[in-house]
Amino acid sequence: MFEQHFPVLPIVLPLIAAPLCMLLGRSQLAWLLATIVSGISFCIAVSLLMVTLDQGVLSYALGGWEPPWGIEMRLDVANALILSVVTGISTLVLVYAKDSIATEIPQSQHTLFYTAHLLCLTGLSGILTTGDAFNLFVFLEISSLATYTLVSLASDRRALTAAFRYLVMGTIGATFILIGVGMMYMKTGTLNMLDLAARIGEFEYNRTLNTGLAFILVGVSIKLALFPLHMWLPPAYTHAPSAVSAFLASTATKVAVYVMIRFIFTIYGAEYVFYSMGMDVILLVLAIVAIFNCSFVATVQSNVKTMLAYSSVAQIGYMILGISLVTTAGLMAGLLHIFNHALMKGALFMAVGAVFMRTGSADIKAFRGLGKTMPWTMAAFTIAGLSIIGVPLTAGFVSKWYLVTAALEQQHWMIAFLVLIGSLLAIVYIGRILEAAYFKDPVQSASDKTIKEAPLMMLVPMWILAVANIYFGIDTSLSVTAADAAANWLFEPSAQAVFQSASQSASELGAAR
Repeated sequence: MFEQHFPVLPIVLPLIAAPLCMLLGRSQLAWLLATIVSGISFCIAVSLLMVTLDQGVLSYALGGWEPPWGIEMRLDVANALILSVVTGISTLVLVYAKDSIATEIPQSQHTLFYTAHLLCLTGLSGILTTGDAFNLFVFLEISSLATYTLVSLASDRRALTAAFRYLVMGTIGATFILIGVGMMYMKTGTLNMLDLAARIGEFEYNRTLNTGLAFILVGVSIKLALFPLHMWLPPAYTHAPSAVSAFLASTATKVAVYVMIRFIFTIYGAEYVFYSMGMDVILLVLAIVAIFNCSFVATVQSNVKTMLAYSSVAQIGYMILGISLVTTAGLMAGLLHIFNHALMKGALFMAVGAVFMRTGSADIKAFRGLGKTMPWTMAAFTIAGLSIIGVPLTAGFVSKWYLVTAALEQQHWMIAFLVLIGSLLAIVYIGRILEAAYFKDPVQSASDKTIKEAPLMMLVPMWILAVANIYFGIDTSLSVTAADAAANWLFEPSAQAVFQSASQSASELGAAR
């Protein structure tokens, strides 16, 4: 009977644990509670992914009120896959954060960090599992407010400016999304996503719905940092505590990409958005410009966290590029890159955080000679960096391979060529760091003190992600199967009918299991 409540537990557990962390007062107890709760959420998310792969869509009616009257939580392969990524990364980051935040966040604010982290996890999990458009906005704001707090916790006062810029842009994006949802409600009289899809399908062309879609896509584009609406992201990732940068780079923008996918494919419909509105061309152009512009900007950065931030915007371009191909193969490649990029960027930011802890700097000069003094950290960075480039036998190669294949299936030879050129730019900015670490001597100021390897509690989660980059580059049975099933479900013309037939009360779901 307890299993029937699994769809709502990834939201409820961190939501209850967040204030408890603050009440505990001691950072060690707060860390332990946050890590355990996040780990349990991850186990539940993985079990839900397995169930959706086997049984299809799951529906949970809060309070027993059936949709569309009540609030519904729903899980399919697409959001179950991303939920597993979010909760898994959250758990690893919390393990990593125990030592990481000691040098970057004042001791008095450690419990606030764990509280805000769990609230952010609550919001991200809610965004992924809710079946209500307005509740999606509510959970988006919960995660955003927690994120602004997390970014501002760093000892560096520049983090306050970065958090404020993030707050302003995030508020604008959320306002656009709320206006868009309001327009949908004004025209359809419902907020349930399934009900919205059915009622929007009755209109061939409607100015109110089109305007609502435009507002939503602009707002979501700000949240996911799609070029040219990305300027809030580099300062936030650069000046935030390293554990926060690792968490946000691996999860927050990926969830926003999912929100775009959900509105396009399950509410408005791919045919309406891409063929009637012509959004595929707009997204394609923005994605390609993001890949090249931000990859080039990354090559000239001296701060490694800033470099990785611009790299994240470029990698988001690959995800949007897959969506803009308007094929099952393209969407599958985009979903797969969401999964793989979380593994890459999490390991990279963790490695940079370890270097910052030992050297006091994230500048590329601080990496000189670290191949000898911090061999395990730099080895993990190297593996994740090769994955960003797309070297064979890494996770990054798999998603880029499927992206190129999807482009070639549509005879888009130029797009496939541009994807390959974008990967070459990644060689430049990753290569600069590897050159400094393995082929240059330490700077004079750094040689005056002994640089030790990172603590074990930071190395373990870092290497779990590094090994995952290799594992999912060799054995793609889980990642590719889940991404392919999700893409086929989203593109299936009868997806909404299947979803409707799969919707059932919590008691019926428990009986089915």
